[in-house]
Amino acid sequence: MNNANTCLSRGMFFALFLLINPALYAEKIHVFVKESIVLTSDAPLGTAVSLSHDDSELIFLQEDVRFIRGIEFELTAPQSWLSHQGSLAFGIYSNLDRIPDSNLNVELDCTQIVFEPLPDKIQMVYQIPLRAQHGLRGTPYLTLGRTPVPPEDFPILFRLTHITKGVNKELEAMRFNLNVKPIFSDEGALIINIHKPDFLPNGNYTVLIDEQVLENPGAESLVREGEHTVTLLSTDYRGENRRVVIERGKTLHLSITLHDLTPLIVFEAPAQARIFVDNAPITRTNTPLAVEPGVHDIRIQISDYTISKTVSIEKGKTYRVAFIVDMQVTEE
Repeated sequence: MNNANTCLSRGMFFALFLLINPALYAEKIHVFVKESIVLTSDAPLGTAVSLSHDDSELIFLQEDVRFIRGIEFELTAPQSWLSHQGSLAFGIYSNLDRIPDSNLNVELDCTQIVFEPLPDKIQMVYQIPLRAQHGLRGTPYLTLGRTPVPPEDFPILFRLTHITKGVNKELEAMRFNLNVKPIFSDEGALIINIHKPDFLPNGNYTVLIDEQVLENPGAESLVREGEHTVTLLSTDYRGENRRVVIERGKTLHLSITLHDLTPLIVFEAPAQARIFVDNAPITRTNTPLAVEPGVHDIRIQISDYTISKTVSIEKGKTYRVAFIVDMQVTEE
């Protein structure tokens, strides 16, 4: 007797569990699959299609779903829909037993995620999350699904179907505009490729983004969209600074070539100017002049006019010497 009561209790619990969680069991549906939509980061505004009262759309995800936290369905009805309220519903299904071809009536085994009557208004916005920690919020203007659909359950099916007997000619001729788009997180990815010089392949360095140390710069790091500063600090190589812009849902590859710590001087002077460093004439080239750290005398001479300065040169820095009316020395 106790075993019978236990079995009955378990059965009642399971039935109640299914009522509370209708999306957790499979069902068989007959649908007309009109076409397919592939959601990608290259089309952030989504894809728009036209549906009749009994059409379905297959929704695929791109391979890279790291930055997609949900999917939005925006369904716009014609004005005449308001006189047919309560006659249509929409459903969203996952775990399809197969991927059907377009423009075919098919029978599918699948899992129902959503099944609701179309609202009594011209426009409906419905969102489904793709992960548990999605950060999405429902509002008076959009409905947020309670059940996340993980990427491995894709493709999913969006379906319109009538829930009343018979379809009159006006409803049959009605067309609904459906726009499906990915909802991106406010992040992008950054990968930093460091190129060391051959003469010093084992030098040490530290990379920071916005003053936070990156433990593995060569690996992909998720970074909030916007402008950021990448800084490279080292006692073996010349320091580097870069300003980067991270775009939502995209990966930025940043290459940094490391240089030794020999100080460099860049000269900006007229072509006829003669340049001397420590009284030695300099042959003008398009490349910076490498010098030893320490104090150096720099002299620039044009005809009978000469100007000179003494400059303290530090290891790992670049100096720009510009001849205008006076000589200017700036440190970078």
